[in-house]
Amino acid sequence: MVSGSQLRKGAAHYARMHNNSRPKMENSLYTYKIFWLHYLEEHAKPATRGLHYVGTLLGIALLICGLIFQPWFLLAVPFVSYSFAWFSHFFVEENRPTTLKYPLWSLISDFKMFSLFLVGRLAPELKKAGIR
Repeated sequence: MVSGSQLRKGAAHYARMHNNSRPKMENSLYTYKIFWLHYLEEHAKPATRGLHYVGTLLGIALLICGLIFQPWFLLAVPFVSYSFAWFSHFFVEENRPTTLKYPLWSLISDFKMFSLFLVGRLAPELKKAGIR
């Protein structure tokens, strides 16, 4: 797995490679590539990922229903999607959701993780992040 110190070292390396003498903020992730590895580490347990997939799928279904049938369904999208994801973080993975600090990258990563799972290409990404 990628540790927090490895992520910070990666961010510092990125900063040096781009002619910045030091990182701007101590606990920031500087590239999406580094964030993606961190995101996968935070979703290491299959049950966590599974609950995310259920929440994402239900969120997509509610979005479609809201656009086609009843706009009120749109209000439920974030509540349903995030309830599954946050439950998995607090009770399965036992960590804090990355959504709190990186909302946009987390949303992108959730859909990326879900789509890679659907096409059977998530395993190599998990391996890169050090997850069996």
